[in-house]
Amino acid sequence: MLGLFIVILASCCSCTASADVSCGYHSCNLGEAEKLNIHLVPHTHDDVGWLKTVDQYYYGSNSSIVIAGVQYILDSVIPQLLSDPSKRFIYVEIAFFSRWWEEQNDAMKENVKQLVQEGRLEFILGGWCMNDEASTHYNAIIDQMTHGLRYLNDTFGACARPRVAWQIDPFGHSREQASLFAQMGFDGLFFGRLDYEDKENREKIRNMEEIWRGSQSLNSPHADLFTGVDENGYNPPDGFCFDAFCRDQPIMDNQALEDYNVDEKVEKFVAAALKQANHFQTNHIMMTMGSDFEYSNANVWYKNLDKLIKYVNAADKNMTLFYSTPSCYLYALNHANVMWNVKSDDFFPYADAPHQYWTGYFTSRPGLKGYVRESNKYLQVCNQLETFMHFKSASHTLTSSTKVLRDAMGVAQHHDAVSGTSKQHVANDYAKRLFEGREECNKVISTSFTGSNEQLIFCDYLNITLCEFTQSSNQFVVLVYNPLARDVSNYLRIPVNCDDHHVFVVEDLVTSTRLTVQLVPVSEATLSVRRNRGNANCELIFLAKLPALGHNTFQVAKHKSSKSISLLKTKVKKVNNEDVTITNEFYKVKFDGNTGLMASIENIASGITVPVKQDMLWYNASMGNDVSKQQSGAYIFRPNVSTPFQCSNGKPQLSVIKGSNLLVQEVYQKFSDWVWQVIRLYAGKKQIEVEWTVGPIPVHDKWGKEVISRYETNLETNGYFYTDSNGREILERRKDYRPTWHLNQSESVAGNYYPVNSRIYIHDNQVQLTVLNDRSQGGSSLSTGQLELMVHRRLLGEDSKGVGEALNETGQFGDGLITRGKHWLLLDTVTLSAKQHRLLAEEIYMSPLVAFQHHAPSTTHESHITSPLPSNIHLLTLSTTTDGGFLVRVEHQFEKNEDSTLSKPATVSLKNLFTDFQVSSCEELLLGGNAFKQDVTRLSWETTEKLKFVPGVDVVSNFEKPYDVTNGLHQQLDSCDVTLEPMQIRTFLIK
Repeated sequence: MLGLFIVILASCCSCTASADVSCGYHSCNLGEAEKLNIHLVPHTHDDVGWLKTVDQYYYGSNSSIVIAGVQYILDSVIPQLLSDPSKRFIYVEIAFFSRWWEEQNDAMKENVKQLVQEGRLEFILGGWCMNDEASTHYNAIIDQMTHGLRYLNDTFGACARPRVAWQIDPFGHSREQASLFAQMGFDGLFFGRLDYEDKENREKIRNMEEIWRGSQSLNSPHADLFTGVDENGYNPPDGFCFDAFCRDQPIMDNQALEDYNVDEKVEKFVAAALKQANHFQTNHIMMTMGSDFEYSNANVWYKNLDKLIKYVNAADKNMTLFYSTPSCYLYALNHANVMWNVKSDDFFPYADAPHQYWTGYFTSRPGLKGYVRESNKYLQVCNQLETFMHFKSASHTLTSSTKVLRDAMGVAQHHDAVSGTSKQHVANDYAKRLFEGREECNKVISTSFTGSNEQLIFCDYLNITLCEFTQSSNQFVVLVYNPLARDVSNYLRIPVNCDDHHVFVVEDLVTSTRLTVQLVPVSEATLSVRRNRGNANCELIFLAKLPALGHNTFQVAKHKSSKSISLLKTKVKKVNNEDVTITNEFYKVKFDGNTGLMASIENIASGITVPVKQDMLWYNASMGNDVSKQQSGAYIFRPNVSTPFQCSNGKPQLSVIKGSNLLVQEVYQKFSDWVWQVIRLYAGKKQIEVEWTVGPIPVHDKWGKEVISRYETNLETNGYFYTDSNGREILERRKDYRPTWHLNQSESVAGNYYPVNSRIYIHDNQVQLTVLNDRSQGGSSLSTGQLELMVHRRLLGEDSKGVGEALNETGQFGDGLITRGKHWLLLDTVTLSAKQHRLLAEEIYMSPLVAFQHHAPSTTHESHITSPLPSNIHLLTLSTTTDGGFLVRVEHQFEKNEDSTLSKPATVSLKNLFTDFQVSSCEELLLGGNAFKQDVTRLSWETTEKLKFVPGVDVVSNFEKPYDVTNGLHQQLDSCDVTLEPMQIRTFLIK
């Protein structure tokens, strides 16, 4: 292993640039002090799938949809840069660049490396994709950014490390994203889309650039990020697009020709520059010279930009034009001696005009959103087990790896992937890539547990009680792996065939004890979803106790009985006009027989009872042929009326499973033939589970439908509610209100919708109702004491925002997509709620992985951790790297002052944490894993508010002195003791 670690150190040490290179800020032209400096930034924006698949975009195929080929862009740009040392170009999407790079010969690779060393080909952002910011979970954001950033470092070294984040196209921007970027060592962020009213206000007060405070828990400035809004989105000013896709006139500079237009072009450009400069604080402005899939003929662009630079500079307009990059523009602003305002909220929701709120995509394609979320768990499990296998045997050679799934998950975070805003055939391609990645990871997981080529059996349809192996076997073993670094207990639901003459026996193979089981008949909703696939008629339920970062095994055997045992199968009782109550040790949930709806929730331990009415409703969207108004679509949410319609015809039909000594009590609600719910209380569990099944959404009445789950209480919330930001910190929301400008609300429903990645809650002075979800959804509180989440949408119209087809998912059987998901309810005091929703959200996101096999494995129980981590500390990452290294991330998952105990700093030792190996040294990296923390400094900025003093940071120094992101940390931690402050994530390279 010694040779392996030498390779690791050599690779990581390349993160420190030598003094003689001219990349980074050393390569920047800062313009002239007395002139308006115009930074021209040649760029292309290459969607990693949208109208065409990733492959189609790269190769330029399927041109009947759109003409775009990424390979030709890079083929065309590189020779232009090599021909002229003044030219520059930026590139973003590493999923595309890595493909192109692997096709190049050695001579071209050396030329590109030289361009990177000179700072003329500059990588901006550096993620595998430009991720969405509404539907993405922070774990997946970090992974996809790490994938791209480490690729750049491994390929080019320190000169390829991006200094600027470039989120020019996502449809709204999250505060957590800013915090993550800051922790990755970025100095700034530029984006193109924000609310039209917000932009108009910013232009008036010249506040297009500011400091974004990305965290209320992390000490400033460590989550602070300089943030700027691009004047023209990410396009050139009108009249100056010089691409084959554009219709603007080229610069014709032969005076002998009738079409000579230099004077006209100069005057038009000068006017555009002065107008833009009037919206910004300094004598520097940046113009984005490019757009979607442009520069496939880079000669046309550069030839005209050369002329533009030449003639505008010669016109003596007190401005100077030059090729630049976002990093150089940022560095010029850093030298401008300006005080910057501070922003602490986010940029949601986004509207580009009245009645055009881009809040529908928070829910679009719920099946894909759920699959992406579940696939992240697969990737984390695969990462962990692959790491343990490497450590157990230095000579162990894997027949498969995490790479396929890592690539697929990286692409799936794109702002037209998990967002649900691609064409249908592209969405299918995203799902197919995830499936193929999971299949490769299944091989890793199988090898880890069996030690051979014997494959475990994975059932992808457990959520609809479908698994051919378990329902056709009289005896089998259930293997359950817990990816959390703390012990958990989870109820398993296994599809089986049950009858009155057989019993099921479940044995914990570690303790050799027989477990309590319960058989529950397959519900009407599940039978409808299954469409006669499979013959399982029951679910076998038992409680699986699982070790931290480890697995347990259980044997299931079906035995014939000599007498009728029908009483052992739980009975479902239909209820007509009777109140129903289900209860466990912690909750009592009551349903009103007259309405068929939930009526109240009682928290037994806290002594709180709150009227809670829950209903399934739908907003009507415009008819498909109604083009007279803005319609709902993949992006836009715009209901025709603000009052939703009932999903039930009259009232939901109720059925119930209840009784003493049951593992689970359930209430079934049939709202209609296309909407069902099951509300569950498990013994010993402190949450209420709500499983919803929606679809196929009927459209025979020509109305598109957007389905919501709404909760109504008597809590006095006064228009306030709270949503998470990418699964981490919580933001306060307020109906019809924006913190930084006066809102003229044009949509009373859609204009109040926000992304909900993991939870939404409301509270009064004492009581809090929290709803957690299993995938990203749009949510809001439109009336006091009320909250709602949109769970599904099927539309016949199109919102004219580019995708060019209706969001009309027809599903596997052609009549409409059926989607099933879960919400979890918590009702408790405000003081006690944070502890519950933080830990539960972690368990939901990193739920156990279940597999099956014929016979018990040699190791029936194993934990890879010496002792569970504290409740407030989460092992976020444990993985190998492409160069043979090992990455460990640990995070504090509570906010400051959120809980009296768990919000305190916590210390863990990595040295003896894992059972498979001992850690000899820990070297701290940036969050993206692409540079040692001690080797990176970030630019400092003066703000209009007085910053708190941070040890080791002189915030009032001159701008030549950047601040140190390490906050005094040494590169190598000899003890490997790691202290974490609230919401802090720390990343280590371990040996």
